[in-house]
Amino acid sequence: MIFDRVKEILIEKFGEQVIVAEERDQKQPALVILPDLIAEACLLLRDHPDTWFDFLSCLTGIDYGVEQNKFGVVYHLSSIIKNHQIVLKVNLENDRALTNLPIFKSVSEVWKTAEWHEREAFDMVGIYFENHPDLRRILLPDDWQGFPLRKDYQNAEEYHNIKIEF
Repeated sequence: MIFDRVKEILIEKFGEQVIVAEERDQKQPALVILPDLIAEACLLLRDHPDTWFDFLSCLTGIDYGVEQNKFGVVYHLSSIIKNHQIVLKVNLENDRALTNLPIFKSVSEVWKTAEWHEREAFDMVGIYFENHPDLRRILLPDDWQGFPLRKDYQNAEEYHNIKIEF
């Protein structure tokens, strides 16, 4: 099973601490990775001959809720050549202040497509990606206030004196 091989490869390179948790009983089993090592882990898994994860099919920013004060990122990796997939996750606690965004390392140097995915997670959830080459809003106007997919987001009633109706 690729899940066990990926775990083995990561531990061999980074040590036991790289794996924070395992989610084996999910429809898509996942490994929760130490946030500081996510970019290096992804690069290793992209280039390793046993895994060859050459495609980042999805990257999603997650708000775990006001009670948990935790944010995360989910990475869906695929190998087109080897026909297998894995899900990696990272998360960290954050005080939810708009002046203190949660920070994760960018994987845009590993997969170019991550540039768009990370911009969307920044725009919608307010997750900052360290070393991203062009981290700015992608779906909302540059002067939009807040992050609409956060659990504590308050819908705007107006934008530039134009009433917003839902």
